[in-house]
Amino acid sequence: MVFFAPGPVTAQVTAFKQAVSEAASRDKDIAAFYQSNGYKPVWTGAGEADRARRAELIRAIESAASHGLPVARYDPAGLLATLRAVRSPRDRGLAEVEMSRVFLQYARDIQTGILIPKRIDPRIVRDIPYRDRTAYLTGLVNAKPASFFRSLPPHSLEYNALLKEKMAMERLLSQGGWGPVVPAKSLEPGDQGNAVVALRNRLIAMDYMSRSNSMTYDPALTDAVQQFQIAHGLNADGKAGAETMKQINIGVEQRLQSVMVALERERWFNTERGKRHILVNIPDFTAKVVDDGVVTFRTRSVVGANTSDRPTPEFSDVMEFMVVNPSWYVPRSIVTKEYLPALKRNPNAARHIEITDSRGRKVNRGAVNFSQYSARNFPFSMRQPPSRGNALGLVKFMFPNKHNIYLHDTPSKSLFARDVRAFSHGCIRLADPFDFAYALLAAQTSDPEGEFKSVLGTGREQRINLVDPVPVHIIYRTAVTNARGHTEYRADVYGRDARIWDALSKAGVAMGGVQG
Repeated sequence: MVFFAPGPVTAQVTAFKQAVSEAASRDKDIAAFYQSNGYKPVWTGAGEADRARRAELIRAIESAASHGLPVARYDPAGLLATLRAVRSPRDRGLAEVEMSRVFLQYARDIQTGILIPKRIDPRIVRDIPYRDRTAYLTGLVNAKPASFFRSLPPHSLEYNALLKEKMAMERLLSQGGWGPVVPAKSLEPGDQGNAVVALRNRLIAMDYMSRSNSMTYDPALTDAVQQFQIAHGLNADGKAGAETMKQINIGVEQRLQSVMVALERERWFNTERGKRHILVNIPDFTAKVVDDGVVTFRTRSVVGANTSDRPTPEFSDVMEFMVVNPSWYVPRSIVTKEYLPALKRNPNAARHIEITDSRGRKVNRGAVNFSQYSARNFPFSMRQPPSRGNALGLVKFMFPNKHNIYLHDTPSKSLFARDVRAFSHGCIRLADPFDFAYALLAAQTSDPEGEFKSVLGTGREQRINLVDPVPVHIIYRTAVTNARGHTEYRADVYGRDARIWDALSKAGVAMGGVQG
């Protein structure tokens, strides 16, 4: 590549600097960087460092698809053509700035994602850890190019596992996937026929069982179905019911989409999670305590229903305390949308909940004409006192946030037996709240169960502070990695991943391994 035109060196340098200044003026960060470094070249110089940076940038953007990024966004062929067309100092200055522009685009994309989450779904309210763009350029100049480029993607075990799964899914897709779907809505042990053979063949292709020619739903097939159910967050009863069959019949292409969406989500979440943290995965319907990267406690959860304003939002915060024997202060939306219409029909509706005035005093229902009020002017609040029948159960776990989301107990235990557990108003209900409390308190007391139960036994509403507040991350992953490093899949309960994939596709992201 020719980067210097014949002529006086001083004139060349001046023309180069003028071109850089002119081209960089369209981007304040690039302009600030070149102004601070005296308009020296970073990419187009003749030195070894410049050549190494050029080579690493071209290599990175040419292989961007391996990370699920849109190669066309960086146009490596066009960038190379620009470099090859340099014939003057001005050309070189323009190429210099163009390489910086492409580099900054790639660096931000691979580190913190190509999409803006809130534009996809307003309930994805995660704060993205964007870096200072000028720091990318100064960091590159002060580091070995190859090492710097390797430092850009997330370094979490999850991200690396997803990259491996992406390669595996693309290879499977190029080979035709898992074969024909099972032509049955449900099957169970003892059944016979072609549909059973199709189920067996599909589970063999998925590597859940060894080869067999049996046409009967036998113990080996039952065990394979159970293993599939465990890996997909379903009740492991060994019966291929409607939900299990739906998941079995999902093809490789859709699973690959889940992996590529998860890679983008991991880039959004490219930040320190906390040595100890709480992880709630909405589609997995679980809440976990993670210590030093190891899950030390896990319980089933119920999340927000997929209707209206109930879906649980995605965000991170810090858990500060728990409330034992909590009162339920009914959210205004529930008061006006659910209870006020019932009170208009019958003033004695929902007698288990107190009606209170602006000063917290209990209101005599018989003295109120509820029919005169609307959602806009209803002047009262509602509160359910502590009890075993309280909507929050006997304990709630607080990480105060503007979304009014928290974790809590519930008297409605039957819902935890379902495959799909999206029923709440948005908060997260726990199947084992006491054990969750013990796990949290174990970090600050030698007798977590005893101390918790002593407070519980009073029947009074009391707060227990966490000496060391714990980060809480509410995430949404339909492709997740288990403790053995294998990728498992979950249903897209809110349809968020489908919308993200649509946005990724429109941005130019494409699946590898597609046949034809």
